[in-house]
Amino acid sequence: MVSIEESRSNSTRFSLNRNHQFHSSKTHRFIGRSMRTIRSNFSQHENHINTCTFTDKSTCLSENLSDSVVDHRLRELASRNGKSVKFSVASDEELIDLSHAFSDFSACSSDISGELQKLACLPSPEYIHKNDSACGISENEPEPVPCTGFLQRENFSTEIIESISPEDLQPTVKMCIDGLQSPSVAVKRSAAAKLRLLAKNRADNRVLIAESGAVPALVPLLRCSDPWTQEHAVTALLNLSLHEDNKILITNAGAVKSLIYVLKTGTEASKQNAACALLSLALVEENKASIGASGAIPPLVSLLLNGSNRGKKDALTTLYKLCSVKQNKERAVSAGAVKPLVELVAEHGSGMTEKAMVVLNSMAAIQEGKEAIVEEGGIGVLVEVFEEGSMKGKEFAVFTLLQLCSDSVKNRGLLVREGGIPPLVALSQSGTARAKNKAEQLLRYLRESRQEASTSTS
Repeated sequence: MVSIEESRSNSTRFSLNRNHQFHSSKTHRFIGRSMRTIRSNFSQHENHINTCTFTDKSTCLSENLSDSVVDHRLRELASRNGKSVKFSVASDEELIDLSHAFSDFSACSSDISGELQKLACLPSPEYIHKNDSACGISENEPEPVPCTGFLQRENFSTEIIESISPEDLQPTVKMCIDGLQSPSVAVKRSAAAKLRLLAKNRADNRVLIAESGAVPALVPLLRCSDPWTQEHAVTALLNLSLHEDNKILITNAGAVKSLIYVLKTGTEASKQNAACALLSLALVEENKASIGASGAIPPLVSLLLNGSNRGKKDALTTLYKLCSVKQNKERAVSAGAVKPLVELVAEHGSGMTEKAMVVLNSMAAIQEGKEAIVEEGGIGVLVEVFEEGSMKGKEFAVFTLLQLCSDSVKNRGLLVREGGIPPLVALSQSGTARAKNKAEQLLRYLRESRQEASTSTS
């Protein structure tokens, strides 16, 4: 959770050349550079290997690996299954399990500690962000212009709100809703801030506020030129959206396009909370396609590129949810999502590597996504994860490589040229049960391609 104070706070095309350098804004790496090339037995004949391709000269690779532990493992796998078998890539159930990388939904930039985790239907409370706490008014926020009546003089506190019944709060809510329609920007700002606070923790208050007509009064404020009024309004709608029935009210009030407007124009906190509000609405299955069709994907990719760490995490989480729909995958690829995703995977220690890999795996489910991942040097970056990543990260990496290589001999060749076989062999022997299984599947694909290439050249 981010307080208001805190919130104010050209890739080159991939080639088979070993000297090709992958560029990103923060990462510089040479293809084939790292311990995997030292471990790879065929690196001793690098100059010879560089003159052949995987498909037309695979015999040179075979010769260099013939006495290695790699071929021993490959023969072992082949003998386990006497005939070639077609293996499926990651199933939906497996990917749902992998999506536990997103179990810290509650870390979204909202007023709610722990509530978004319930929305995601994902356990693991240990993932809740350490800095989650109630958002407060920043010292940098401008003093409201003096206004008359309740909205000026009432001073809410969490303790008072928690002790008042919804029935007793009803007159207060009515005053706030009336204030949202005042000609005074200061009154609107104060009213939105109080509704935001009232909806922060209590589900019964969210019901009361929505049933009293706050939603259609809040939506126009998403386009308010005053940034703090906009910020209070978007956060109030986020808090209200945590109640299931309110999602329909918010969607029917035309909030989606206005939330996208906030994504493009708001303060850092407003953009983050707009992303989380879209995430909340996307938990209704039929909303996913309409949110994508309304133009949410490009500004989410922009937040992924240019946002703070918190903003990037919020964008990742929302993209993950939206991209369960094929059309949104296509929109994300077209909007340039793959490049920042690959860069985030390469930034070990950023805290976003695993999340980025899950979203990248989603992109790899469509042909355009596969091509973009390869073009951005994604195969080499994923192989790096085998060396430097966590065990969970290695699982994500092998899942994505399976997507890329299952029906592409060219991509299998790129994986071999990146030195991917030795770490895959290691993973097939010492990884988790699921990682072992997927690594073995991928190794079989590579062996089949080598055998087919050898047969065609003999």
